[in-house]
Amino acid sequence: MEKFPLKSSSIPLNTTTTYQTMNKKYSNGSGISSVTSDDSDMIDITTSTAAGDRNAATRSQDDDDGNLQYSVGFSNMLESGDIPGIGQYDDFHTIDWQRDIARDRMRHRYIVKKKQDSIWTLLAGAHDAWSGWLCVLLVGLATGAVAGVIDIGATWMTDLKFGICPQAFWLNQEHCCWSPSEADLDSGNCSQWKTWAEILGHSSKGAGAYIISYLFYIVWALLFAALSASLVRMFAPYACGSGIPEIKTILSGFIIRGYLGKWTLIIKCVGLILSVSAGLSLGKEGPMVHIACAIGNILSYLFPKYGRNEAKKREILSAAAAAGVSVAFGAPIGGVLFSLEEVSYYFPLKTLWRSFFCALIAAFILRSINPFGNEHSVLFFVEYNKPWIFFELIPFIALGIIGGVIATIFIKANLYWCRYRKYSKLGQYPVTEVLVVTVITAVFAYPNPYTRMNTSQLIYLLFSQCGISNSDDLCDYNRNFTDVNSIEIAAAGDGVYRAVWLLILALVFKLIMTIFTFGMKVPCGLFIPSLCLGAIVGRLVGIFVEQVAYTYQKNWIFSGECSTGDDCITPGLYAMVGAAAVLGGVTRMTVSLVVIMFELTGGVRYIVPLMAAAMASKWVGDALGRQGIYDAHIALNGYPFLDSKDEFAHTSLAADVMQPKRNETLSVITQDSMTLDDIEQLLKETEHNGYPIVVSRESQYLVGFVLRRDLNLAIANEKRMVDGICGQSLVLFTSGHTIQALGPPPLKLKRILDMAPITITDQTPMETIVDMFRKLGLRQTLVTHNGRLLGVITKKDVLRHVKQMDNEDPSSVLFN
Repeated sequence: MEKFPLKSSSIPLNTTTTYQTMNKKYSNGSGISSVTSDDSDMIDITTSTAAGDRNAATRSQDDDDGNLQYSVGFSNMLESGDIPGIGQYDDFHTIDWQRDIARDRMRHRYIVKKKQDSIWTLLAGAHDAWSGWLCVLLVGLATGAVAGVIDIGATWMTDLKFGICPQAFWLNQEHCCWSPSEADLDSGNCSQWKTWAEILGHSSKGAGAYIISYLFYIVWALLFAALSASLVRMFAPYACGSGIPEIKTILSGFIIRGYLGKWTLIIKCVGLILSVSAGLSLGKEGPMVHIACAIGNILSYLFPKYGRNEAKKREILSAAAAAGVSVAFGAPIGGVLFSLEEVSYYFPLKTLWRSFFCALIAAFILRSINPFGNEHSVLFFVEYNKPWIFFELIPFIALGIIGGVIATIFIKANLYWCRYRKYSKLGQYPVTEVLVVTVITAVFAYPNPYTRMNTSQLIYLLFSQCGISNSDDLCDYNRNFTDVNSIEIAAAGDGVYRAVWLLILALVFKLIMTIFTFGMKVPCGLFIPSLCLGAIVGRLVGIFVEQVAYTYQKNWIFSGECSTGDDCITPGLYAMVGAAAVLGGVTRMTVSLVVIMFELTGGVRYIVPLMAAAMASKWVGDALGRQGIYDAHIALNGYPFLDSKDEFAHTSLAADVMQPKRNETLSVITQDSMTLDDIEQLLKETEHNGYPIVVSRESQYLVGFVLRRDLNLAIANEKRMVDGICGQSLVLFTSGHTIQALGPPPLKLKRILDMAPITITDQTPMETIVDMFRKLGLRQTLVTHNGRLLGVITKKDVLRHVKQMDNEDPSSVLFN
């Protein structure tokens, strides 16, 4: 396989660096960030194969048909499987999709061919066929179970800030009281649940009780946040943040060792419960994708077909990402679409089916656990009994525009703060930063009832319709309830105006705190804070439109639906549309967002308003800033990600980008005229990740390509296995057997040679090359002119060139 020029790498390729060291050395953004090494992404390929494959390859070699050349080149790579270590990828390298997929095809052909030999091989073939389904089944089961534990733990610990259930301390407030009426909880009529003031012997009312509750709220929040940040710092630096930018990069083919490991999984789960319980302005939904992918990564090692093949493993990770969103919101279809639209890089039809199955199983398990405590498997089930009116499309689109503006403000401010954190001394004190933000959040959140409550509860409250049982200020209208099924339109009371001011304060506070919270060194998601911001704006707009309709109900705009006196405007619907608008503006999701929203709320009849707001939000967001929050963080951290949604609009050619430039010397290896000393000297003087093999220095016709890592392993293996190898031994990449009789034995390394590297000419447009790198998953391509080798273009060269063309800093790309 193919690696390539690594000109000034700060981490030599042949150095073994432990995962913990990498974490310490490079964590400052979201776990990784500033590897300064220079080049590319070559790594390596294949593992061992069976004799049947070798025989098939030999037959291909004997065939005269030039179309079989690829098989020949690949079979040579397969034959290298007996060299220990070949077939693995190093940290911070990209995989070779073509190589890994071809390797899996050859493995599959071998299994099919051997099926008829015996009962055992028939069973092995059947196991290989259904192992993918079994793997995603296990991922779905595990993801659903873990999500249930996280939901229950976060709910209990959140309520712990307010009080405890003395008879059964392990119950949260709702289960302690077990009352179907939320009014009982809100009014404090539950005798089983005790506030901290009551535990200390005070009454539940009065200034003393308020101060005690305030102090306990702050102390618990600090304790949870400190524990979360400390666990992340000590045991799993990769467990911080939402994880979605890194998951997108990993699914595009990048290797980040330990990012989906068992320690990261454990600390992410525990830290997520703690950071959500601390009352910080974050959510647990985004990190659920990271948790699900970590589960998928760990379970894939039970099936060598996936565990030993990085390209195949990413099919399991795509299905796991769908399961993560499925359990986060109780939205399995939205999860599949989210994986397809937002996260996955390679998504064949087979992966779509398996993702659907995985999301279904995960949602079923979560529904069985029932952490939401209702008969619905969704997070915010609401039922609106009024259809929307056609003229309401205007405020819905206006909400989309407002959502796009709020999202752009958030993204730009958050990026500025994260960049400051990354390059200033603040980044050296992650736990202190978490504690300071937690104290500020707790001190300012407690006095406002809308910021004091759990964010998910607030969103549910904003989505809800006002009915007879609602006692919140938001439902303080001057109306007399005579018919439960028909609510009259009425003027807002004092409580509504008081709630409006508190919601405006809550909006400003949550926007500011989310800017500073997202990107801290604790597990933190963005879905719930974004939905909350949008729901607040939407509810405010809904109340405004409702009061306009009440005041002018005889006007021709409202006369049809509102003239009967019924409540024709549903403010909760506006909250739902506003939530979709802000989340869409922040993430730039469209299709998956609409599906998630109607699955999330059960509001299927409101797809058109959701679509209108989502599109308006995306257009405004794209006009004011090119990238969504995840793509922006990928760029900030320098991850090597070629976005398939971006267009390359420049007119440069391969000759403008290739390394080395026309007047510089290209490091090559000849096929049969270099000694071991020559090769080792070349390896010492250069840091390229791979080398083209040519006929001779005078006639630089391309023979193939060899990886630096493979070369080092093969040389070490030959020295160990063959007696008499010395510095004067010839290194041969040919199959010829004419050896000088008196000289030392040669090193025969043709088996590690890739005889079919991807090549282009120097006049190939970069637009075509960028597409090749995106769609074929290349790590490098060789540049020729009239058959002669001129240079090489690596993925890093492409990324640098794209950044240069876009007037951005090309040195920010992370690679080894």
